[in-house]
Amino acid sequence: MTDSERTLESLRELANDLWWSWNEIGRRPFAMIDPRLWEATRHAPIRMLQESDPARMNARLDDHDFRQVVQKANAARERYHATNTWFSRVSSNNDDGEMLVAYFCSEYAIHESMQQYSGGLGVLAGDHVKSASDLGVPFIGVGLLYRHGYYIQELGSDGQTRVIYPEYDFKSMPLEDTGVDIACPLWDRSVIARVWRMKVGRSTLLLLDADRPENSEEDRLLTEGLYKGESDPRMRQQILLGVGGTLALEALGHEPTVFHLNEGHAAFAPIARVASLIKKGVSHEDSMRMVKESTVFTTHTPVPAGHDRYDAGRAADALQRVLEAACMSRDAFCELGREDPGNHEELLCMTVLALRFAGFVNGVAQLHGEVSRDMWKGAYGLEDPEEVPIDAITNGIHVRTWLAPEADAFWRREIGLRPGRATPHSKQWARALDADPNAFWELRNDLRGNLVRFLRHRLAVQATKNGADPDELREISTFFDPDALLIGFARRFATYKRAPLIFRDLERLENIIDDIDQPVQVIFAGKAHPRDKGGQAFAQKIHRMSRRERLRGRVAILEEYDMEVGRMLTSGCDIWLNNPIRPHEASGTSGMKSPLHGGLNCSILDGWWPEGFDGRNGWAIGDDSEFESQDTQDDHDSDALYELLEEDIVPLFYERNARDVPRRWIRRALRSVATVPDYFNTNRMVGEYVDLAYLPAHRAGVSSRSVAGG
Repeated sequence: MTDSERTLESLRELANDLWWSWNEIGRRPFAMIDPRLWEATRHAPIRMLQESDPARMNARLDDHDFRQVVQKANAARERYHATNTWFSRVSSNNDDGEMLVAYFCSEYAIHESMQQYSGGLGVLAGDHVKSASDLGVPFIGVGLLYRHGYYIQELGSDGQTRVIYPEYDFKSMPLEDTGVDIACPLWDRSVIARVWRMKVGRSTLLLLDADRPENSEEDRLLTEGLYKGESDPRMRQQILLGVGGTLALEALGHEPTVFHLNEGHAAFAPIARVASLIKKGVSHEDSMRMVKESTVFTTHTPVPAGHDRYDAGRAADALQRVLEAACMSRDAFCELGREDPGNHEELLCMTVLALRFAGFVNGVAQLHGEVSRDMWKGAYGLEDPEEVPIDAITNGIHVRTWLAPEADAFWRREIGLRPGRATPHSKQWARALDADPNAFWELRNDLRGNLVRFLRHRLAVQATKNGADPDELREISTFFDPDALLIGFARRFATYKRAPLIFRDLERLENIIDDIDQPVQVIFAGKAHPRDKGGQAFAQKIHRMSRRERLRGRVAILEEYDMEVGRMLTSGCDIWLNNPIRPHEASGTSGMKSPLHGGLNCSILDGWWPEGFDGRNGWAIGDDSEFESQDTQDDHDSDALYELLEEDIVPLFYERNARDVPRRWIRRALRSVATVPDYFNTNRMVGEYVDLAYLPAHRAGVSSRSVAGG
């Protein structure tokens, strides 16, 4: 084999391990092949290998410097896989046997080149998978493989949402075809699904694809897209996730000792597990107990309407063969999924079903834990929320995924940051208070400048799609000032997040933004569900506001929201704005990413912010007041936001010393860096899952199998 052939083989190995998605050195060789194509492919290594011009590729493969970069990347990946991990150290002192966590989720955001996610749930799941890999937790994620992903959002010239469903080529993704098909029982037929495998560092993802010729057209659509269907197709999709996912694990010979249901979408999985245990000779009673002891359930939704509910009888019909194998009557199944088991008019709730089967249940922030205990006390037959056995493990972010390379290099120099040393108990970021303020301000200016260039490019592309003339494109090239205060708002456009709240008093806002001496800029990104007309109306309103004379060029909305947009905005914005209706934000994680880069949060005291805010590392909008009237609430919260901008935030940003450096702003920004990332990260989060949920569930499962003779 020649040097060029060995280098190409090394590139293929790199491309097929999603370790590259959170390690810049792993992406570097692919960017070197053809930087323009790298951008066009949305940073997809396999597509780079497939679509690169052969002459250009051969020139790179023959180049000594290029081969050296590839060798360094592969050496770094090999060191990663050979490193003794945190979990291997903490688990070496017990005799519990080998733990394996199976993690069920309907979406995974691993990288923007694979559109298998819609928003926060998928981003959290992707970060969870990566931290499990970094910490060495034995981990298999289970999900569905969507031919259309979620959807691509475009905005028309009037701001109306255009929904585009691309068809993705799985051959351009780092997927391994296992060659294994499973047959998922559904009514009187079976849905055939191919099992694909994805390598995410030390972790594995198993993704089911029902777009098979053996299936009916209706069943092939089960994995067409994410959250697309009406109630009945969604229920069938969730049967495939829960029951089919359990069958996929068995078909590939995996024997998980812990099953983690991330949200209620996979709540049918425990029933399939009961059926499997009974098939092995375990009694129904022991099977139910063993499944409960080894099941972990995380709920993410603090709003009752956000939990999937189905006609109980129809769900029982669809699962009839699974219920028979689980020795479970229709009535017993329906009762498990109702808050009031005796109310035959009540719909079956997926969250209630998961609650009844889980030995450990948690919300995703301390406030959300409180809300969940109160929300589900009836399901437990309790009156006092404090007695409800729902814990809380606050969400986090995977630092290496979201940390901009420029900031990574800066913190390595300034505070000796080593984000590659994975442990749940980091204290590295606390040293940020000692960083050189002048050098830090240079970093902030660089990151803001990067974002302004990105915004101008994206906005020009948007305008071009809507037929912009040369004069409009020339104007867009001047939008946003790289030296002016930049506020970011980016998240799903669910109506409770109140994206346009800042426009409530338009004259007051225009006076804040259109200030010659102290200008302010606001950039929005996000997308609503394709059928959420209220969320789409929010996007259209912001688009309309951005065209007002006093706001044009300083307020804009990007039409697409993906992981790349999220990285750019959270790294470049000075203020990260969050104004949901309290307490409707379960956790939120976008605001945890901004402090990595010296950004400051300005947020309603909801989700994770009541835990993160210390009075000096950002701003709280208003207080925890909750009003019955939504108009009153919006007036109260928007007034508090304007007051913060007018009296605190804007003056502090523009208060400069002789070197044009805002020293007091920097002190607050460095406190944000020093107080947020050490705790609000997925290494800490996954470590808590291991200690509080996974190991106890694993040990209980080992004990149960011994008692049951399994």
